[in-house]
Amino acid sequence: MQFLAAKKQTDLSDNVVKNVFDLIRDDLELVETEFERQAGSNIQVINYLGNYLLETKGKRVRPALLILSTLAAGGCDDKQGMIRLATVMEMLHTATLVHDDIIDNADLRRNRSSLNAKFGNQAAVLMGDWLYMSAFETALEERSLEILDILTNLTRKMTEGEIMQLTLIGDVEISEEQYFDVLRRKTAYLFSGCCEIGALLAGADIEQQMALRDFGMNLGIAFQLADDLLDFTSDENAIGKPAGSDLLEGKMTLPLIKLVQSDGSARSMLENIMEKGEYQNGTRAEIGQVLQRFSILDSTRKMALKYGEAARKSLDVLPETGYRSALEAIPDFVVTRKK
Repeated sequence: MQFLAAKKQTDLSDNVVKNVFDLIRDDLELVETEFERQAGSNIQVINYLGNYLLETKGKRVRPALLILSTLAAGGCDDKQGMIRLATVMEMLHTATLVHDDIIDNADLRRNRSSLNAKFGNQAAVLMGDWLYMSAFETALEERSLEILDILTNLTRKMTEGEIMQLTLIGDVEISEEQYFDVLRRKTAYLFSGCCEIGALLAGADIEQQMALRDFGMNLGIAFQLADDLLDFTSDENAIGKPAGSDLLEGKMTLPLIKLVQSDGSARSMLENIMEKGEYQNGTRAEIGQVLQRFSILDSTRKMALKYGEAARKSLDVLPETGYRSALEAIPDFVVTRKK
């Protein structure tokens, strides 16, 4: 029964992403072309590093959100501007991943060697910086102070979140409030920015703009909660990086925070794993069993679904179109995905 339920969830996730991405497939292909253009340079080594990143492409959720938000709010006359900004969001996301992998000493990203593992930290740091600057240079072409304000704010928030997380590494006493503060900054503000910029491009009224901003924020939270679950329920081949890596890096995700709250004796076990940087004698399986015993994975999944539903309700102010329906379907995808 559990296998059938898991398979049903996977099928749902696959169908959702296929239907959503089919709706804007042509636009996403334009994003790929634009990413290649923006990541290009007359400096050969930058082209080489940029091509390596392009080959390890992700799901392009963030540019899809900007495009769908624009179209759901009425569309815009400047399609090329929409494509450019959708690409800017993916470049900012990619730059963040490059820097995150350096900080985490990560060797894998999307089932390939991370940029830092293959080319060294120095090259990766500089490439991440170059992507940030290229993204803002492209955004400047839109000549919109509102859009630049959103981009500046979310980039600052992401950096703050990374710094805050660094101060909490190895701390098993982190509170849920601290966890959500970091989550919003590191993940949710970028989702929110994608959707709010889409509203601005469409010339939406302030009610629709705020609704799409809130949709992105709640969706981003649901996305990260689902990521926390994948660290315990998926494997390396599916998620493209070592499973259970958060704890090895000293990061307390929501299931681990709830575990310490439910079973104080787990504290020393988690501290030992963080200190050694490895799971020993079946400790990862043991953690999974305790999480199951206290229904922590189920409660985290329910929380992700709650934020997904809150995101969906924000869309009530938009006209009923296929694009709104696509946005309404995305929360199911982010919560039920397997990678």
